Amino acid sequence: MNLKQLEAFVQVAEGGSFSKAAKELFLTQPTISAHIASLEKELNVRLFIRNTKEVSLSDDGRELYKYAKPMMDLEKKIEEKFGNQEESGRHCITIAASTVPAQYLLPQILKKFNEKYPEEQLKILEMDSAKVVLRVIDHMVDVGLTGTALEKKHCKYIPFYKDQLAIIAPNTEKYRKIQETCRGDISWILKESFIMREEGSGTRKEAEKQIGHAGISADRLEVIASIENQETIKKSVIQGLGISVLSRLAAEDEIQEGHMLAFPIPGGDKGRNINLVYNKNYQLSRSAERFIKVVKEVYRLEK
Repeated sequence: MNLKQLEAFVQVAEGGSFSKAAKELFLTQPTISAHIASLEKELNVRLFIRNTKEVSLSDDGRELYKYAKPMMDLEKKIEEKFGNQEESGRHCITIAASTVPAQYLLPQILKKFNEKYPEEQLKILEMDSAKVVLRVIDHMVDVGLTGTALEKKHCKYIPFYKDQLAIIAPNTEKYRKIQETCRGDISWILKESFIMREEGSGTRKEAEKQIGHAGISADRLEVIASIENQETIKKSVIQGLGISVLSRLAAEDEIQEGHMLAFPIPGGDKGRNINLVYNKNYQLSRSAERFIKVVKEVYRLEK
C-alpha cells in the first residue's frame, strides 16, 4: 500500500468516477484502475460497487475512507508547510450545498472569496440537504451549506441566512381572488393539486413543518408530483399544473415578473436558517477556514 494508491482511492470516492479521478490527478484511467485493483487485492476487500452509471463506496470502502481522507489532508498540510510556497498556495476546497444556497447564495460568496484569495480553487457539489450533512459527517467534503440541521454530534452549524418560504401559485384570476379574500388563511390549499420537493429536501421538510404550524397536515395535501428540480416546479406552477411551497428567494424573479403569486405562510415570517456546517472532529484546512471567514464577512456575522 502506498500514498498514490490511497490518493487515487480518495479521488474516486469523492468524485464517484474513475475518469474524474484520472483528470484530477493528471493520470490515465487505466492507472487509476490499477491503483484501486492493487489496493483491493492487498486489503482483500471490495472497495467500490460499480454499475453502468456510477461508482459508490462499499461498506469496506467507507471504512477505509475514514482513515485515508485524514492521511491525504495531512499530506497536504506537510506540502503547505515544507513545499514550494508558490505551488502550496493553490488549494482546493470541496463544498457540498443544497439547492437554495447553491443557486442563490453561493455566487455572492464565491465572488468575495475569489477577490480575497484568487489562488484558491473551489469544487461545488449540489445535492439535497440531508446528503450535504451526511457528506460532512463522512468527511467527504470540507464544508456544507444546508437548510437542514440533523441532530448529529459531529456537526457544527453556523446559521448565516434566514430563508422565508411561500406558497406559490400561477398568476391567474382565480388565485388573485384568493389572495384578496383569504388573507391569513391557507386552508384553500387543501383543494388544490400540490407539487412537493423531493424527499430529503430541506425546503420540503421546512414546508411541512410550517404548514403544520398553520394547522394543516401535509398528509391532507393532494400531492400530484414530487420533483427534485425547483426550476421544473416553478415552470409547472406557471403552466397551471398545481401549487407548491418554495423558498421566496428562489421564486422572487418569477413573482416580480408577474408569472407567479406568493402567499405567506402564517407564523412562518421568521423563516428557516440556512447553515454553514462542518465536521468538528476534523481540523479544518486553511482554505476551509478562509471560506468560513468569507461567509461570515458577507453576511456580517459576529467573528
